[in-house]
Amino acid sequence: MQPTSTVDRPAAPLAPNSRTFARAFADLRDAWHQRELWAHLGWQDIKQRYRRSVIGPLWITISMGTTALALGLLYSQLFNQELATFLPYVTAGFIIWNFILGVVTEGTGVFIDNEGLIKHLPSPITVHVLRMVWRQVLFFAHNLVVYFIVLIIFFPALTEQYTMEGDKVVHPGLSWSVLMAVPGFALVVVNAVWVALLFGIISTRFRDIPPVIHSFINLVFFMTPIVWHVGVLNKVTGGEGEGDGGWRVLIAELNPLYHFVEIVRAPLLGQTQDWHHWVVVGSFTVVGWALALVAMRNYRARVSYWV
Repeated sequence: MQPTSTVDRPAAPLAPNSRTFARAFADLRDAWHQRELWAHLGWQDIKQRYRRSVIGPLWITISMGTTALALGLLYSQLFNQELATFLPYVTAGFIIWNFILGVVTEGTGVFIDNEGLIKHLPSPITVHVLRMVWRQVLFFAHNLVVYFIVLIIFFPALTEQYTMEGDKVVHPGLSWSVLMAVPGFALVVVNAVWVALLFGIISTRFRDIPPVIHSFINLVFFMTPIVWHVGVLNKVTGGEGEGDGGWRVLIAELNPLYHFVEIVRAPLLGQTQDWHHWVVVGSFTVVGWALALVAMRNYRARVSYWV
């Protein structure tokens, strides 16, 4: 028999290239189509955490309420703030910060913690990110109960015009503008997804990143206006009267997390909101998603080998 010529043989199919933006977008799209999966897993995470507990997830609300009350009472005295407006300010800020903190800290280990599922469940890696973000949204919803309780108690003070100590802005008080908190929080959630994707991929490759971020985020908390108001920076240190704050205001303005907190907190408290917060958050959204897509394009397929 004559040997078959290699020219007559069909060419072997080329291996598909996994490092494309099309694959990255497909991963996001497929994960969204599997929303029943990650929504169920996220809810089961909460049920599992509080299994055999008498009051279950209400411990989330109790813990948040106790922390907000203690910090509000303490710092209202330290900064000579009116409790009726400062305690809601601390409560709303701490609830939003708790969501951001959970996304950042758990986002760094989102793929590492799901090693078993990644290796045995054929699903997009974005599923694990959406599961984690959805879990944090549920925590946020539980914590909102504390905000509504504080709102009921101090409702008369928040519906009138008021100012914060050291702040020259007169806030109009609660109105229908409170609905602006909904798109504000939605934008924070959109950013939470790219943060978990980007830092999750980096942390899976470099395991020193999670402890560094965990340590750094604790420092950022004290630099973010959560338990203190930006108005206190306007006070002239060691002098009489008030100034414009100068370089001290940059402590807050150069902190991106301040802007993320403010687009949600200001509407919840009926405060005057500067639109530059939305510009800063919008810019971070575009840049952050661009970086996350590049990371997914180049390293999405390697996550299962790194965990």
